[in-house]
Amino acid sequence: QVQLVESGGGLVQAGDSLRLSCAVSGCTFSDYDIGWFRQAPGKERECVAEVRWSSTTSYADSMKARSTSFRDNTKNTVHRQMNTLKPADAGIYYYCADPSGHGSAVGGRSWGQGTQVTVAS
Repeated sequence: QVQLVESGGGLVQAGDSLRLSCAVSGCTFSDYDIGWFRQAPGKERECVAEVRWSSTTSYADSMKARSTSFRDNTKNTVHRQMNTLKPADAGIYYYCADPSGHGSAVGGRSWGQGTQVTVAS
């Protein structure tokens, strides 16, 4: 069973930076794409970033110029840093893992527990 344990988050000031990390277990980590979703109050969960099995990254337009991501396949971890945070970045951030199709992993999406990010203006 794939498990994702998230860390980071909390209350920050507008303009600050924040790193959110995720430790993944119960799978061959390098066979998975790792996504990152945000759910703002009253809104649906939306994908804001992804780092694929190959370490290729992609970002939502709102994050593109302000985020970096990297994965460490030796430690089964993913780290994402957001810079110049805005109140609009607030919400619950979730990591997820999807079998990439590269390798033997199969099955559906697994989610982390989520972590709250609050940005004070």
